Amino acid sequence: MKITIRERIKKNKAKQSYQNTIEKAMPLLFFLMASLSILVTLGIIYTLLRETIMFFTHISLFDFITGTEWYPFFENNPSYGIWPLLSGTFTIAIIAMLVAVPIGLASAIYLSEYASDRSRRILKPILEVLAGVPTVVYGLFALTFVTPLMQTFVTDLPIFNALSPGIVVGIMIIPQITSLSQEAMNAVPQSVRDGAYALGATRLEVALKIVIPGSFSGIVSSLVLGLSRAIGETMIVSTAAGSTPNLGFTPTESIQTMTSYIVQVSMGDATFGSTIYYSIYAVGMTLFLFTLIMNILANHISRKYREVY
Repeated sequence: MKITIRERIKKNKAKQSYQNTIEKAMPLLFFLMASLSILVTLGIIYTLLRETIMFFTHISLFDFITGTEWYPFFENNPSYGIWPLLSGTFTIAIIAMLVAVPIGLASAIYLSEYASDRSRRILKPILEVLAGVPTVVYGLFALTFVTPLMQTFVTDLPIFNALSPGIVVGIMIIPQITSLSQEAMNAVPQSVRDGAYALGATRLEVALKIVIPGSFSGIVSSLVLGLSRAIGETMIVSTAAGSTPNLGFTPTESIQTMTSYIVQVSMGDATFGSTIYYSIYAVGMTLFLFTLIMNILANHISRKYREVY
């Protein structure tokens, strides 16, 4: 069937009108999608602030910040000092970083500077699988395997302790540190490496004196993000660390972190509207602030020490 010139022009105009409508509508749609994350963040902050303010109408902010005992379930004279939960949280985070930093950086250096293409194609998917393991599985691994293994070296180690979940949290964040650090190292131009080799530097010297300083901002950002991930870990510590809020660096004792306390209360140990119920929001706000500080610090370091080639 033949189409006249007039019909073809009319059809093209209709098509052009449709395309113009799509072009005008898509920026608005993209803006709404981009704004969604901001709206969700504002909603989270509003919820935390509202319930945290309710908590501080019952408990003094000064006692919450300076208190060294956390016994919210006591019927007489309950204590709401945040420091035992902070102590447990940072105990886990420190142990995790002691495990993850050397292994993660060494893995990143190997993948970036030493591994062949074939080795890299094999190892990278393995790391990605490790990153995809559910945290509850890591928690069971810490409780049923790592703890009995550690008890052969530390005979009086209890079932619930900080050492085993700290080690497993470190294993969990190794892929994150490795991947981000390797990407930062790969951003260093090959010409810089070749220049160092031409001057007689060994591969190890190039890695330690050229590549690492050149990718310092990315490496530090990966470490800070890994620390933030360790601070916010929930299921591993809830499963294997216990629920005893102890103040001090005690890896061989049962502890309680901020996230595990939130899980404990959320499981039904407190009635709605009680002081204990509102306390999980105060703890959540504290955790949110620490995580926010870590992310801001990572972004600041990345911008300040970024090398531009």
